[in-house]
Amino acid sequence: MNAPKPPASALRPQRLKSAPGTMRVRVGAFEMTKKGAQRYDIRDPYHLALSLSWPGFLLMFVVFELAINFLFAGLYSLQPGSVANAPAGSFSDLFFFSLETLATVGYGAMSPATFYGHTVSAIEIISGLAFIAIMTGLTFVRFSRPRARVLYSDKAVVATYNGRPTLMLRIGNGRYSTLSDARARLGALIAEQTLEGQFYRRVVDLKLTRDRIPLFALTWTLMHVIDEQSPLRGFTPEKLIAAKTRLFLEVEARDPNLAAQIYDIKDYGAEEVVFGMRFADAVSIDEHGNTIADLRRISLLEEDTGTNFIQAAAAE
Repeated sequence: MNAPKPPASALRPQRLKSAPGTMRVRVGAFEMTKKGAQRYDIRDPYHLALSLSWPGFLLMFVVFELAINFLFAGLYSLQPGSVANAPAGSFSDLFFFSLETLATVGYGAMSPATFYGHTVSAIEIISGLAFIAIMTGLTFVRFSRPRARVLYSDKAVVATYNGRPTLMLRIGNGRYSTLSDARARLGALIAEQTLEGQFYRRVVDLKLTRDRIPLFALTWTLMHVIDEQSPLRGFTPEKLIAAKTRLFLEVEARDPNLAAQIYDIKDYGAEEVVFGMRFADAVSIDEHGNTIADLRRISLLEEDTGTNFIQAAAAE
């Protein structure tokens, strides 16, 4: 017995009633469009202040500073003569008096002259102390957040390693200091079509031969062996592109100088995965036995002379 067809209205795209707008989400160089989500939520001002860029944060500070002073200048103007030595009808003088009061400077040329003026200025002084304390704290948090200085190879490669096709990515420590307890996690976003004809994107973990090192001082080549258990088994360059494959690499390490964890993420599109090439050496030993890492060579590639695994993959 056939199931009844849904009404035509059910087949049309439905607008989410709670959708406030459309926003773009960026993960590395990968950009997505998200509908029905809020970019800024005034109910979470702390997250808003920290997620803004530095120009946006400074603009927010200026806007709030001007708004507060315009507000209190308007309150002073409600009672003419509440500020001594302020010319009558001069809103600009009241604005600058408010600015000096909010900053607790008080040059002395103008001062509260009435009970109303003293009351408003007292409220403004308390507001100014709170505003300065909040902005100082937010500025300190933004400055004190640890920043990752991890360098990534421009391309990911699929080359032979110990006779087996292996996906490789190379990263480097761009700081002078050594990072400790470094961990990496590699995943892939792969598009597929179900038997029912539905478009579906699945995220799979790509197991690394080594996903953790105690000291990250120079470079680190991350490897995923493409064997029978690998989600990438049988993939060719054309199949990677057709499946809209995108790799995501997450790196976490501890910076002993900051006594804090650092995090970073890098993504690679299917067109950035090179088959039949391998990374050229970036670490060498000089005649005195010293280890030298040239981070300028982190993306340098050379031809892989191993087995032609591309033909083998295409034959599967």
